[in-house]
Amino acid sequence: MTDLRDELKSATLRYRETEAAHEQSRTEMLAAVLAALRGGVPPTEVERLSPFTAAYIRRVARAEGVPPAAPGPKRVSS
Repeated sequence: MTDLRDELKSATLRYRETEAAHEQSRTEMLAAVLAALRGGVPPTEVERLSPFTAAYIRRVARAEGVPPAAPGPKRVSS
């Protein structure tokens, strides 16, 4: 039984280590998304290049004070 408990402890440790790395990566990704929006990259392009949905990007953008894109046809940047 000890081997199974040791495996469980090791798996928990690996999970916690990768969980912290994932959270750090997510924080960096959100900073990049906000920088792109503030820099004029269209929201549709930000969505295409990021792992986040349009709704989530809008929610984060509004919470961080990024104004909505102007109404009308959107120009896709390359």
